[in-house]
This record gives sequence, structure tokens and C-alpha cells, in this order.
Amino acid sequence: MGIHSICNALSHLQNASRAKLGLTSIPNTKYNLRFALALHRAGFISSVTRAGLTPPPPEALLTFETEPVTSANVSTRRLWLGLKYFNNKPVMSNLQAVSKPKRPVTADYKELSKIARGFQAGHIKGLNLGETLFLCTDKGVLEVREALEKRVGGLVLARVS
Repeated sequence: MGIHSICNALSHLQNASRAKLGLTSIPNTKYNLRFALALHRAGFISSVTRAGLTPPPPEALLTFETEPVTSANVSTRRLWLGLKYFNNKPVMSNLQAVSKPKRPVTADYKELSKIARGFQAGHIKGLNLGETLFLCTDKGVLEVREALEKRVGGLVLARVS
């Protein structure tokens, strides 16, 4: 897994949400796409769209036709993410990488169940209200509750609140 690209995306998303941007972009990599789709499933972002260097029009975000990725345009493809706000505050206020490029952190099913209940397991603190963990598993990038339902563990990517 490209932990380095996920760490950069986390930092960019936190800065964009603090700047109260409605739409922001991250590089189009398969790791960033999987992570962005997991954030979308968990309800932290409103939309995920593949486009070029210029953002798609806001009114056409949900019906935007993406152009195919070719070897000529692969370097200019971006993932455009719609950020969510509630009462003028960002839904994602804190994004923190748990695994670093030189220190990957893994958790099995038993450790994840402790963490989800608020208890510390290993180097990972328990979850507080409004927090969630994202993991890279053999079934894709999952939120901690999805991983517990599927009874899998994996590489702990990020803590989002």
C-alpha cells in the first residue's frame, strides 16, 4: 500500500477542510482512490470524481463523464473530492496517519474490537465518540466497523474525526 501517498492525501484534506474549501483534489492513484471511496462510504466526503487539472463543474459533479485514462494523460488525472460541512464546521476536523512509511502499524480482529470499544490495543489508542479508523485489508480499504463485520484485520491507515 502506498502509505506515503495516503499520508500526503490526509495532510492535504485536513488543510483543505480547515480552509473551508468545497472541492479539492488529490493525485489519482489506486491507493488514493480506494481511500477516498472509503471516506465517501463513511460519510466524510460528499463526492469523488476523476477529472483533469481543472475541477468539474459543481452542478454536474454527480453526472460528470470522465475521460478515459491513457498513457498520454495519466500524469494530469486528479481525484476531485467534495468536502462536507455541518453548521459551518468541517465534518473532517482531524485526520491523523497511524501508519507511517517507516513504521507500519497492523491490527488483527481482536485488537480492532478493543479499539472500537474505546480501549487501547498495542500502540493504538481506543476510539472516542465521532472518531473512526480506516484499514487496508485484503478486502480493500475499510472503516473499522466494516472490518469488524467481515472479521478481518489489516494495516491501520488513519484516524479520522
